[in-house]
Amino acid sequence: MFFSIIIPLYNRPQEIKELLETLTMQTYTQFEVLIIEDGSVNDAKAIVETFNNKLDISYYQKPNGGQGFARNYGFERAKGDYFIVFDSDCLIPEHYLNTVKNYLYTHHLGAYGGPDGAHASFTPIQRAISYSMTSPFTTGGIRGNKKGIGQFHPRSFNMGISRHVWEKTGGFIITRLGEDIELSIRIHKMGFTIGLIPDAIVYHKRRTDFIRFFKQIHFFGRSRINIYKFFPSELKLVHFFPAFVTLGLMFMVLINIFKCQFATLFNFLLAVYILLIFFHSWFKNKSAKIAFLSIIAAFIQLTAYGLGFMEDLWKRVIINHNNSNV
Repeated sequence: MFFSIIIPLYNRPQEIKELLETLTMQTYTQFEVLIIEDGSVNDAKAIVETFNNKLDISYYQKPNGGQGFARNYGFERAKGDYFIVFDSDCLIPEHYLNTVKNYLYTHHLGAYGGPDGAHASFTPIQRAISYSMTSPFTTGGIRGNKKGIGQFHPRSFNMGISRHVWEKTGGFIITRLGEDIELSIRIHKMGFTIGLIPDAIVYHKRRTDFIRFFKQIHFFGRSRINIYKFFPSELKLVHFFPAFVTLGLMFMVLINIFKCQFATLFNFLLAVYILLIFFHSWFKNKSAKIAFLSIIAAFIQLTAYGLGFMEDLWKRVIINHNNSNV
């Protein structure tokens, strides 16, 4: 089996260097790498060229069109039997391709996804964000968890599709705002088998501060409404949870200001939720500092997603301000 690894890149030359270094250490070597520079001002051409003798690598430059269409550009030029998509801020364990190859030989998936983990080099904030993004108390375990809620949808930081699936689907039809989930849903609706490969873990770098994390997750909240515009039935109750939490926190502020009689009960429930996050993160990360930062990350994640979700729900669904899909 020959893999084509497609990596869109936008003004992140240092990140691609670290990713490519991990690819040189793969134990399975039947693969090529396609770097798609998507209209970057600060390009990575010189860095990529240093890997010409270490990898079967191709470098392309195109006008900026967004990550989805940059991946399509790579699909059209790929030679592999199976296409693998990584984000440029990932680190790939040396056994990754061998793990995927062995799994696909026995399971014959049209598309797959894998989990994201926290690398030893991550800062405490990055580890806290990584915990929040995969915690059952924030996401319900839907990111890279075989026990997650509902149909599994691979995400573009760690996603693979067969050449046959690409030929049938045409790849991405939107370039951002949930483009990976939209493609996953379309693959599933066309009858192809999608699965999680539990051991195909990548180390997905997280934002290095909470302000950038807020902006990223706010975008994710908006993405869910964009997906709804394509597939209304895919909007589930679980997707409203961050919005409910955000409204609940606003409500708690008001009842405490006005000293309502049931404020004590709500404060108690909030305290229990905070303690659950703290001790679960402490157990997972073996660090009280990361556990404390995980509380901050969790509430940033829930409120940022909730605000983005409600913003586009109001604009694009309730008042139908913008019918176009991105």
